[in-house]
Amino acid sequence: MEKEIIDLISKTLEIPSKDITLKTNLISDLELESLDLVDLITAFEKKYNIEILDKDIKNFQTVNDIVQYIKSKNV
Repeated sequence: MEKEIIDLISKTLEIPSKDITLKTNLISDLELESLDLVDLITAFEKKYNIEILDKDIKNFQTVNDIVQYIKSKNV
């Protein structure tokens, strides 16, 4: 699942997947802006058929945070 999520981030943000690891910080490493985050959250919701609450998005600092969140949704 980790590779799948990294690939989705790579595709959505147009960043080479080799530049993304579980420790990659969304803000400082990927320079994620609010519109990018909306695109990313929408992509995750569609792919995994889940709803990601706004209050949960604030907890996403690294790629691993996203992976753990999606895993917790029993996807």
